[in-house]
Amino acid sequence: MYKSEQLTLVRESARDFAERFIRPHIMEWDEAQIFPIELMHQLGEHGFLGVLVPEEYGGAGLGYQEYVSVIDEIAQVCGSIGLSVAAHNSLCTNHILQFGSEEQKQKYLPKLATGQAIGAWALTEANTGSDSARMMCVARREGDEYVLNGSKCWITHGKSGDVVVVMTRTGEIGAKNNSTAFIVERSNVGLKYGKKENKLGMRASETAEVILEDCRVPISARLGEEGDGFKQAMKILDGGRISIAALSLGIAKGAMSAAAKYAQERQQFGQPIANFQGISFKLAEMATKVHAAELMTREAAALKMEGTSMTKEAAMAKFYASEICVEVSTDAVQIFGGYGYTKDFPVEKFYRDSKLCTIGEGTSEIQKIVIAREVLKEY
Repeated sequence: MYKSEQLTLVRESARDFAERFIRPHIMEWDEAQIFPIELMHQLGEHGFLGVLVPEEYGGAGLGYQEYVSVIDEIAQVCGSIGLSVAAHNSLCTNHILQFGSEEQKQKYLPKLATGQAIGAWALTEANTGSDSARMMCVARREGDEYVLNGSKCWITHGKSGDVVVVMTRTGEIGAKNNSTAFIVERSNVGLKYGKKENKLGMRASETAEVILEDCRVPISARLGEEGDGFKQAMKILDGGRISIAALSLGIAKGAMSAAAKYAQERQQFGQPIANFQGISFKLAEMATKVHAAELMTREAAALKMEGTSMTKEAAMAKFYASEICVEVSTDAVQIFGGYGYTKDFPVEKFYRDSKLCTIGEGTSEIQKIVIAREVLKEY
């Protein structure tokens, strides 16, 4: 399912890019909280920002299995960059790809797919994380335009994004079909940014507040029909959960790899600590969890490519992969002992980065709600 010649080539390409252009700068970007915009342009030039975009729009024209491999390989080196690549591909770019008009696709996808433009997707608000029916960011129709007002928080590329897909409320609070999505360009005078978050991990992936002040956009900026926003967002999040599962998988693999190598190098009592059952059993459990997470992620990706309903499977993959990502990273720090608590070794960063995976694009608790709801439909 995930071992083909094409997937191998994609993996090798992503791995080579990460080693050459990302690894040398990991801690520099992390400690200074630098979002490397130039790197994003390079990622686009190498085809990693338009993985799912058809070639006719300037993309790589690949599928979800290849996409999972790209995120996985990059996240094994740096979770922050993996997160930015995931958000750009599966949220902003994919929303336009799935629900944009032909004119919108022709206008925006070539720039997004090649890295000429950085994408952002703005749904979350301070008081309405998963309760999107009560968004306070509103869009009001005025003739041939909409006027957008409100703010969004926790937005990846909220400051630097050139193209922002914004979810707004166009109906009454709590009403059905009260949400509509719009494409807003950075050049719009009504689009501003606010606080950039000072985060525990994923510090090289920019997270900032998006502010809309009398932001005027033409009707042609609307994605789909008025009221379609929530349905669109739910479908985008299904794919987005596969992204975060792949991100979690990569971080867990990176942490496990570092721990396994260290356990064979570190000597205690005249032998490598990998010889001790306490360490070897940890590694066995880590490897089993990672393998299970990959199988779940790959299955969700396969269903996505088939066009089969995969809401449950995507939520399961995201839930499980993100939770084991934290567990594996924690165990990796433990294997390193005191050294694992310092910035001289890579596992402390994997440990810090891992936690976001259980929160972003729906917390683990939200995933359980989604899974339970889908399970109950089956019986």
